[in-house]
Amino acid sequence: MAYTLEQLSTDIRETLKADSGVTGKQLVCKLVSKALLDQEFVARHLTAEQCRPRKVLYEDPELGFCVCGHVYENAAHGAPHDHGSSWAIYGLAIGDTEMTDWRVVKKGEGDEPTLVEPAKTYVLKPGDSHFYDVGVVHSPKREGLTKLVRIEGRNLDHVKRSNIRAA
Repeated sequence: MAYTLEQLSTDIRETLKADSGVTGKQLVCKLVSKALLDQEFVARHLTAEQCRPRKVLYEDPELGFCVCGHVYENAAHGAPHDHGSSWAIYGLAIGDTEMTDWRVVKKGEGDEPTLVEPAKTYVLKPGDSHFYDVGVVHSPKREGLTKLVRIEGRNLDHVKRSNIRAA
């Protein structure tokens, strides 16, 4: 039987209510991986028609987290960024994404950006998920069709992003 969006959302809510810290979010990664490996889940929720490039599939009214679907049909090289005051989990369903974690070399003040340099690069493959805590700077690089689920601690449509630039 397929893992449904409703089951995923309920499982995430129950997990975060039991442990809203890093350990709970690592457990959410396992739930996301379960959804990513379910071909019916992917076929139903990660379509170009509804998720090009991002769609909020579910927003929790109590805890505020979102389950988002993303479909990128072409190569894309994202700039270093964080998610402001929110955390995020990226999970790959189709395609590979090279992720780079960045280290802050100079904290920005006022209108000056925070300057970062690459610290670690790795590849997320189908079924992989990765937790990025508040303030963790990262960037994705995709070479072709990529479908992913991203869990946002809060809907990023309403979160101010940090001013970050590669040094």
